[in-house]
Amino acid sequence: MKRNTFIVILIFFIFFVISFLSNILSAITPDLSDGFHLGIGLTGFLPFAFFVAYGVASIPSGILVEKYREKRVLFWAFLLAFAGALLFAVIPTFTVALVSLFIIGVGMAMLQVVINPLLRVAGGEANFAFNSVMAQLFFGGASFLSPMLYTYFVKNVHTSANPNFIISMLNKVVPPDLKWVSLYWAFALISLVMIIIVQVVKFPVVVLKDDERIDTGKSFKELLANKYVWLFFLGIFCYVGTEQGIANWISKFLQIYHKVDPTTLGASVVSYFWGLLTIGCILGLFLLKLFDSRRVLMSFTLGAIVSLLAGLFGPLEIALYAFPAAGFFASVMWSIVVSLALNSVRLHHGTLSGILCTGIAGGAIVPLIIGGLGELFELRFAMLFLLVTLGYLFSIGIWAKPLVNNATVKSWRDLFN
Repeated sequence: MKRNTFIVILIFFIFFVISFLSNILSAITPDLSDGFHLGIGLTGFLPFAFFVAYGVASIPSGILVEKYREKRVLFWAFLLAFAGALLFAVIPTFTVALVSLFIIGVGMAMLQVVINPLLRVAGGEANFAFNSVMAQLFFGGASFLSPMLYTYFVKNVHTSANPNFIISMLNKVVPPDLKWVSLYWAFALISLVMIIIVQVVKFPVVVLKDDERIDTGKSFKELLANKYVWLFFLGIFCYVGTEQGIANWISKFLQIYHKVDPTTLGASVVSYFWGLLTIGCILGLFLLKLFDSRRVLMSFTLGAIVSLLAGLFGPLEIALYAFPAAGFFASVMWSIVVSLALNSVRLHHGTLSGILCTGIAGGAIVPLIIGGLGELFELRFAMLFLLVTLGYLFSIGIWAKPLVNNATVKSWRDLFN
């Protein structure tokens, strides 16, 4: 199969855009909360509005791809992202924020369904594993860089004495008391550029393999009757809930308990959380060549628990390192839980993947639970709820019985073979 390098690079950029639009919410949550005068409970509805869209849209998106093909779904996805971002940029209110985040979330869910099969075809099956890792690096890179752009905008919009062209334009459309809204103008522009690119680019024809198809008929019913499908669905739910439950509340926690400025140091801690999560993925690939994936999952989960507790109850000097460390230990969880799930079921992997992807809604529910508990017990103790989700992830390493274990090397000589 001929490799289409341009399409591969474009897909990498789409991964970058998905992450850029998805994970910036964790950095700007304190400003959203302060700008709209929200309590901790209402603040929890912001990630809820975004991530609940994954639970709603993942399986329908797979059906749309089969009916209308990749190019149309990509176009519609970026059109939704553009509409959601522009809506909030023009009308920056709390109610509109919830609607906007849901619309953008639906667009991101549609993109997630499209791009992996497209990457397999454009890059060639022989290169798919390598390209998938590269895509995750682009994904992580965007999560690392987006809080830095947020800091740049907040420091310069309505502040810079000698604004450049971009800052000058933003000064005209961004309210002085809501400078972080400038990010949504950037999102709208990026989405518009992607709409144009998708419209003019010719994409390869993707023939979905059996393990990429989503069937809502007999196979769907068979999978729902399998207890392990539900258990691994809950695993994905707990992982994304843990990831977003930490990331979305880090900056607010540091603001409340350590008086950290969320636009500068708070944003940097969030940035390093995502950066170490990306670096951890690389180490995880190495460790999975050496050890059983269940043991790696249990070890990294324990590391995440220790890091979380150190961040919550340690002094500022510890918290600044402990929260990013939690991101590092969370890095391997997604890939291990997904691989264990797929290796525990013989057939219908495409439909199973669709079911598992609806578990991304955990990123909606867990931050919302933390917000609700925060109203009752204060944020520090509310975040202890993450011990429940981490405890469940640890348990997977105990009860999972995959049909096929991950391959490990017999000697160091075999490591790179």
